[in-house]
Amino acid sequence: MSDTQKKIDLATVITELEKACAEKPDSVFVHHQLGLVYRQAGRVDDAVRELSKAIELDDQSVESLINLGAIFFDKGDVDRALELNERALKVTPNMAEAHVNIGLIRQRQNLIDEAIESYTRATQIIPDLVTAWINLTSALTMKEEDEKAVEAARQAVTIEPDSAMARNNLAVALYFKGDFEESKKNVEKARELGYPIDDRFAQALEEKLGHS
Repeated sequence: MSDTQKKIDLATVITELEKACAEKPDSVFVHHQLGLVYRQAGRVDDAVRELSKAIELDDQSVESLINLGAIFFDKGDVDRALELNERALKVTPNMAEAHVNIGLIRQRQNLIDEAIESYTRATQIIPDLVTAWINLTSALTMKEEDEKAVEAARQAVTIEPDSAMARNNLAVALYFKGDFEESKKNVEKARELGYPIDDRFAQALEEKLGHS
């Protein structure tokens, strides 16, 4: 499907949902769906308005809280994003997605221990949640806990062998652990899967292999 066709399809869906909102102004579901489609169409302010309306109608609408939090995270308002995800957790304490989101927020704030705690909690709730393991790998690497980072990265690859990001994270974790040969294999696999390998990392790895 061409980009033009996608825009036409989105416009059609938006028109239909706007009509539905006018007919059912108290429908949490319709406001939520319209917010999601607005976001997909790049109409961020409209998305915020509709998701906020859904939450106004139902302050326990966890999906609306999570999606509105994602918008604020993308906008750089991590305090608002954190508040919304924490509200979602008060409604559904075992919502793994919210724990992952809070981990991302804490990581952006450079609160690495707290990020690791949130990602770990997500993996405990859903053991095969690959995004949690990928992000946990990143946080552990930042903390220079190389053995644990490799373990988390291997878990991500086991869950999703064709995840380019998981392969790249494993390559990086192995590099810092000193296993340059296996790191190289995962770099090649990540590149094969379409991951844009950092040129500086690739060069540093080749230098290590050249001196080994």
